[in-house]
Amino acid sequence: MVTAVAQRLASQRKEIDDTLATFTLSTTQLQEVKAKMRVELERGLKKDTHPTASVKMLPTYVYRTPDGTERGKYLALDLGGTNFRVLVVKIRTGMRNSVRMYNKIYAIPLEIMQGTGEELFDHIVQCISDFLDYMGMKNTRLPLGFTFSFPCNQTGIDKGDLVSWTKGFKATDCEGYDVVDMLREAIKRRNEFDLDIVAIVNDTVGTMMTCAYEDPKCQIGLIAGTGSNVCYMEEMKNIELVEGDEGQMCVNTEWGGFGENDNIEDIRTRYDREVDGGSLNPGKQRFEKMTSGMYLGEIVRQILIDLTKRGLLFRGRITERLKTKGIFETKFLSQIERYSSHLWHKLRSILQSLGLDSTCDDSIIVKEVCGAVSRRAAQLCGAGMAAIVDKIRENRGLDHLEITVGVDGTLYKLHPHFSTILKDTVRELAPNCKVDFILSEDGSGKGAALITAVIDKYLYAMRFSDETLRDIMARFRREMENGLGGDTNPTATVKMLPTFVRSIPDGSEKGDFIALDLGGSNFRILRVKVSHEKKQTVQMESQIYETPEDIIHGSGSRLFDHVAECLGDFMEKQKIKDKKLPVGFTFSFPYLDFLLNPAVLLTWTKRFKASGVEGMDVVKLLNKAIKKRGDYDADIMAVVNDTVGTMMTCGFDDQRCEVGIIIGTGTNACYMEELRHIDMVEGDEGRMCINTEWGAFGDDGTLEDIRTEFDREIDRGSLNPGKQLFEKMVSGMYMGELVRLILVKMAKEGLLFEGRITPELLTKGKFETKHVSAIEKSKEGLTKAKEILTRLGVEPSEDDCIAVQHVCAIVSFRSANLIAATLGAILTRLKDNKNSPRLRTTVGIDGSLYKMHPQYSRRLHKTVRRLVPESDVRFLLSESGSGKGAAMVTAWASRLQNAFMHHV
Repeated sequence: MVTAVAQRLASQRKEIDDTLATFTLSTTQLQEVKAKMRVELERGLKKDTHPTASVKMLPTYVYRTPDGTERGKYLALDLGGTNFRVLVVKIRTGMRNSVRMYNKIYAIPLEIMQGTGEELFDHIVQCISDFLDYMGMKNTRLPLGFTFSFPCNQTGIDKGDLVSWTKGFKATDCEGYDVVDMLREAIKRRNEFDLDIVAIVNDTVGTMMTCAYEDPKCQIGLIAGTGSNVCYMEEMKNIELVEGDEGQMCVNTEWGGFGENDNIEDIRTRYDREVDGGSLNPGKQRFEKMTSGMYLGEIVRQILIDLTKRGLLFRGRITERLKTKGIFETKFLSQIERYSSHLWHKLRSILQSLGLDSTCDDSIIVKEVCGAVSRRAAQLCGAGMAAIVDKIRENRGLDHLEITVGVDGTLYKLHPHFSTILKDTVRELAPNCKVDFILSEDGSGKGAALITAVIDKYLYAMRFSDETLRDIMARFRREMENGLGGDTNPTATVKMLPTFVRSIPDGSEKGDFIALDLGGSNFRILRVKVSHEKKQTVQMESQIYETPEDIIHGSGSRLFDHVAECLGDFMEKQKIKDKKLPVGFTFSFPYLDFLLNPAVLLTWTKRFKASGVEGMDVVKLLNKAIKKRGDYDADIMAVVNDTVGTMMTCGFDDQRCEVGIIIGTGTNACYMEELRHIDMVEGDEGRMCINTEWGAFGDDGTLEDIRTEFDREIDRGSLNPGKQLFEKMVSGMYMGELVRLILVKMAKEGLLFEGRITPELLTKGKFETKHVSAIEKSKEGLTKAKEILTRLGVEPSEDDCIAVQHVCAIVSFRSANLIAATLGAILTRLKDNKNSPRLRTTVGIDGSLYKMHPQYSRRLHKTVRRLVPESDVRFLLSESGSGKGAAMVTAWASRLQNAFMHHV
């Protein structure tokens, strides 16, 4: 028995060793990688082979490294992610290392990153203007260097055509154009200052030049972080893409593409191929996918899944979290490899944070897997570096070379063994070269740029391409059709409720009306007088009444007694208690409508939980409460949803208005649908307003692929789990809480606030949606972020404030994008209903999120224009809420009733 167990354990151990052996590279294999890299370096330099070379060897037109004689003031821009820096560098005469730098970090909002090129460069120039004001240097014409960390074809030191955007940038009309020219044009447009743009450089070049100030022998720059790349000083006579044979030029290798011509297939494993196949660019950047921080964690995850399937790990149980792409981040490799195996309980706690219940043996195996993957990455970088230093040695005809590599990147900086293995490999493979490595203390992988790169990875699922948004449009369009169909309506999530409002105002409405507006913790009562003298005019007087929490969550009779009491108070103040005025009731909850007056509540939303109301006619309940008082009478002519009220209000000013949207505490939309498509209402002629109740979109699981862990946590903690899922992703009631949950998780991971988590930050509701709006303001946003976060007790740094502003932008931009997709579905349906090649219409809109957020409306409008290009849409803000619209409907209903009575 003991022998059998021992044999089984030995067999399992052999399987694990055999799996990890595929990541072990012998000295011979590493020598082959070095030789192949050398071949590709040469092919990239030669004019004939450059087009098919996997290592592109791009000229940078930087002809020398600093020699210590540089002096003066220089302006530098550093653009490579969602934040960018503006710096003034002051170099004192004749004193090496006497360099002083002043810098400011600016955020690039998502709508700018994904807008037009003109908007992007105008934003950059606006930030330069702010910085020059801050430094008091606006009247000084400074030389400017532009660190632009995207692939460029350079034809001069100040000329660079963008090859393609990366890192989430999508600004239009930039690819194929000279980015320096675009910057110059933006400076001209602003016409406030002048700059002499003398250089555009890649981040590897910037790292090399920074380190060369510390060490004159630094002639190589290495980035070993999220990405992987190298530059070095090459002899001009070897660079066939550039004229001239004298001197040197820095070449940006772009070595991440090494292997795209299948020349390293012998060392790629099936796990590498799985990671490559699941990436955004299969077949590309193969060397980078084996060596850079963006992919190492994913390779480890693929191995762990395979070992678990084979019963060699975690008792053969694969958790849902382990199945999630990107869950095993590269930082976990660094953490796991930092601990010795005898501290297995610490390893186990890291795995438990990933939902993996591990034994001591499991923890040790995971550590071995991480070690094998990161060791191979460091060795491959070392083999590539050995090829470069040997090439430089041979270029100079030396038996022995002494040279320094300037390095930046989180993998090199934070992994406990990466730098040592890299150096050892270079030493072994290039024995005739003495290579020193110095860290760039002011490189692009530091501070806010690093934090925001992590944020982008965290919140990647909240950023949608137009292709994804069009898919969401199509899904919502299907849900609309299900809601309109007689057979499919009972199971439809988007209920498409008929409102029995058949037209927008036509200008003939008149009279004196009361409008009630109940849809949140406060409600309004309005008196609306519509008169005709020379033209139709509307006078309104209103008062806001509070609805206490105990009434919102109490009995239905208490709620309607409270409404009736407030209505009595309002009529008393208006001195109209003796009049029986028509009343319109704006009731902003899902209800079933029967010819405008009876309204049966389907379900409470927005934290309302008053008992005994769902399934009941709210008009009867209110009439009963009014009758019980006995001190006034009211004639409730119409019950109107707030979206309908908004559409009717805006329709009073613009008769093309045929859509109403609320984007505030809650969210919903209505629009004018053809009667022939509404199966629940008899008749085929004309149109009727449909209340979509789109907040429930996704309640059947149709949005599960785009919901995040934070959305699910919001839902679990709500009063109605599993309901109104779309509303919980986009509306003002939940946006602040969504941001708070993200900040808590990031703080727990040590990415924000130095890991500090205060009781205030942990308190539900402490981070409100109004805070999101304040933080995203362009000028005082970072100041507001500091104030708000300080009140939460977290003592934020400048980097923390920038990161929080970025989180807010991603969450609010997602909301605007999703609303644009569902509105796009409504607009395309209107267009199809009219059988028109181009739709011209007006959308009436109301709600605090739309009104108060500094970027929301612009983001929404731009996305709608992109998603529905064959339309001219006017967005009309409802200046008076939905009360005037309720009065318009009441006027129409009153006229209908009077006509009916007269006919009788």
